[in-house]
Amino acid sequence: MHTQSAPEEFAHHLNDVFRLFGPISLRRMFSGYGVFHDGVMFGLVSQETLYLKADTENSADFRDQGLSQFEYVRQGKIIGLSYYQAPEIVLEDANEAALWARRSFAAALRANTSKAKSVRNRHRHET
Repeated sequence: MHTQSAPEEFAHHLNDVFRLFGPISLRRMFSGYGVFHDGVMFGLVSQETLYLKADTENSADFRDQGLSQFEYVRQGKIIGLSYYQAPEIVLEDANEAALWARRSFAAALRANTSKAKSVRNRHRHET
């Protein structure tokens, strides 16, 4: 019989947390999970902590609450990703969870759009 570890239980609990936002899926990544909606990653879970996607339009919402950026160490250097710790209210209030998820999903869509533009521009200059 397979019993879920605490990190797996936490990650799967997010289906309930984001029920008003819409369906999510989880994919194992590194030592945690990516949190996806419509195939777009808008969150990640690391060590039972939820982080949500941020960009210039919504990162102040996280910083104003003193929430920390997701960081990891690679080759002795600290690397910060554009994800911030979710406020506690997200895990406690489905309406707040939906609000924060929509903002982070929008940030992820903006990031994907800008990545696609830079790839198109790179290919245009190579030909």
